[in-house]
Amino acid sequence: MRYTIAISPLLVLGLALPLGCSGDDTSESSDTNSSTSPTTSPTTSPTSSPTSEGSDTASGTTENSGSVSESDGTSSSTTDGTATATSTTDGTTDPTTGTTAVTATDSGTSTTDGTSTSDSDSDSDSDSTSTTGMQGCPPDQTPSTFDFIWIANTSQNTVSKINTMTGVEAGRYLVGPGQTNASRTSVNQFGDVVVSSRHEGRVTKVAALEVRCVDKNNNGMIDTSKDATFLPWGQDECVLWDTPIPSPSYTHGPRATAWEAVKQDEITCEMPVPRVWIGYKDQANSAHFVRLAGDTGEILDDVVLENWSTSFSPYGGAVNSEGDFIITGYNNDRVLAIDSVTLEITDLGLPPGGTKYGMGVQGNGDIWVGSFSGAHNLYHYKWAEKMWVGLGQGGGSILGVAADKEGRIWGAGTGPCRLVKADAETDTYLETNIALPGCGSPWGVSIDNEGYVWVVDKANKAYKVDPDSHNVELIFDKLVNPYTYSDMTGQGLQLVLPQ
Repeated sequence: MRYTIAISPLLVLGLALPLGCSGDDTSESSDTNSSTSPTTSPTTSPTSSPTSEGSDTASGTTENSGSVSESDGTSSSTTDGTATATSTTDGTTDPTTGTTAVTATDSGTSTTDGTSTSDSDSDSDSDSTSTTGMQGCPPDQTPSTFDFIWIANTSQNTVSKINTMTGVEAGRYLVGPGQTNASRTSVNQFGDVVVSSRHEGRVTKVAALEVRCVDKNNNGMIDTSKDATFLPWGQDECVLWDTPIPSPSYTHGPRATAWEAVKQDEITCEMPVPRVWIGYKDQANSAHFVRLAGDTGEILDDVVLENWSTSFSPYGGAVNSEGDFIITGYNNDRVLAIDSVTLEITDLGLPPGGTKYGMGVQGNGDIWVGSFSGAHNLYHYKWAEKMWVGLGQGGGSILGVAADKEGRIWGAGTGPCRLVKADAETDTYLETNIALPGCGSPWGVSIDNEGYVWVVDKANKAYKVDPDSHNVELIFDKLVNPYTYSDMTGQGLQLVLPQ
């Protein structure tokens, strides 16, 4: 089925802040806070719903103009257009065979198979199952783990699975058959990861626990990586699915990536399979916001917004507690929210300085965005007030951003390299120059299961930092051109899990 969503150009043009700006523009908007009424599109019928749980770099450089780019100085221009939501079926590639299986469906729901509730994996000493359930339901028994951070090794086309307690690499996985430019990783509420690769465009899922891996060659064991040695493409049985994305180039490829959060059905007590959102661009520079089935990689929904930008594809992605997909564009590109049920698009306006980079979402739905130039290096979108607030300069550029359970906001600072800490309640910086000894270009930041802060440095390393003392607890230095600044641990998603 195909549904059309129209965003009125008149309504969008009525925003308090202009949408058409150059991505390398160094001029700044007003330094004062900006309050913008969101623009929404008419609603449309949902095309899919979760089903029961199954078993299931480029180098960034700081330009003279003050912008941070992944690989080029492409300018960014944004115009308004129409959006189209499409329910589709799509081919997903089995990495063990290279063949494509197309699943036909009228409703867009995914197929599932049985899941094991026994936890026999040896990857972690603290694998667990959920201990809470809906009222009247027994606790969900889906095996889960959050002992790992997943960091993409961009030029190696792999993702590393690193134990956050020990700093030991517990697996490394190819995420495509050739060059992929792997970047964003997103971890679901059971610990599994998807990796979005920018070119060739694709989304690849890897299981965190062997109980969800599949013995595809029927040799009675799971063939999978246990350390930094990765298996040839198609041979690792913890790589569950791989979905090619029809993005035509590096700048168009998938970037914004986020799993939705799910809860047990109050009547059946079944745990739905979470779906995953991604954003990419087509040849005409229309943005596609695609929702895939978490157990198969099948494309369920495709929300199309024409005239996205001539710059990069939708850049940052996260979900709120309602499952809405929150998207931030690079630099002066738009900030949007897509309703998880109606697929309605809301334009949230731009922060007062315009420039944006990495992003994170708090449990209350508030959005935090880093910036690489201008009067503000960190912005806060207050969901209830529908207003952007700038925190001022934070000692230099702030790129990746993450929120923790204590109401602290963390930013990966570069130029100079450092870690930045802010207070969400007061919109003030607490520390703007937390030292990262020997750092090169900190790019991404994420919070682990124990509350420690991890900073991904493009100088082939990742730092684990105590959030209170700011001591560097360990440095993992075996990465290969890492380029990840998304929810690498699943702790961002934990903040918005439905209760």
